[in-house]
Amino acid sequence: MDDIPLGMEGGTSPLAQTWQRVQLARHPKRPHTLDYVERMVTGFSEIHGDRCYADDPAIVTGPCFLDGRPVMLVGHQKGRDTKQKLYRNFGMPKPEGYRKALRAMKMASKFQRPIVALLDTPGAYPGIDAEERGQAEAIAVSLREMTRLQSPVVSVVIGEGGSGGALALGVANTVLMMENSIYSVISPESCAAIIWRDAGKAELAADALRLTSRDLLQLGLIDGIIPEPAGGAQNDWDAAAANLKAGVQAALAKLETMTPAQLVEHRYEKFRKMGNFFAG
Repeated sequence: MDDIPLGMEGGTSPLAQTWQRVQLARHPKRPHTLDYVERMVTGFSEIHGDRCYADDPAIVTGPCFLDGRPVMLVGHQKGRDTKQKLYRNFGMPKPEGYRKALRAMKMASKFQRPIVALLDTPGAYPGIDAEERGQAEAIAVSLREMTRLQSPVVSVVIGEGGSGGALALGVANTVLMMENSIYSVISPESCAAIIWRDAGKAELAADALRLTSRDLLQLGLIDGIIPEPAGGAQNDWDAAAANLKAGVQAALAKLETMTPAQLVEHRYEKFRKMGNFFAG
């Protein structure tokens, strides 16, 4: 596939290319989780609430069918206009969002339904109210419990994959990224503010973070890249959804022969190898 989107060819520097991908990942017209739900699956029935505190619209989840295959879909949801952005909290989940997602994933694991997670958040919400209700604990529990799920898990970064807010839904057997998505421990602006005390150097930080799909595939941190329409997913939602659907189906086909115990072991070994410079 051609992994250089429209506007990145020619003599554009690698630094500029990386920053353009960051901008594409954040494009205001880029499709979000519910846009893909409309185009990829049928019979989606949304689950609300964490049975503890409240519902969090920043995460949507529910059972559905992927070409007749029952799956549990969970994903971050950003807003499109100002009203939606406020309602969805700009795609930044609070603890109840992660607890709702985990409730749905455990339900899927009980009935051995595949789980498909779509990651698209600048990060978990850092507000005082979220901290009071156990934001860090909710993310940590999600990380722990995802390692134990008895179902195949496929996670796809469809836009921004920001820090623990994204990783909380990213402990999967197969991790994929849309071509122009990003996945990083910190945003370029925050990184620049820490390293250079100047958020204006975000472009330099983005390049240093190695946050593009190509970078992460080379580092062995993801398993594949899903191509996007020319210029980015925002230019053709239907084509982007078709590519995403094909990528998810291919990943699930490779996992369906594994037993529950093998799936858990596969997931464990996958993440244990990350960052190991001494593996043979």
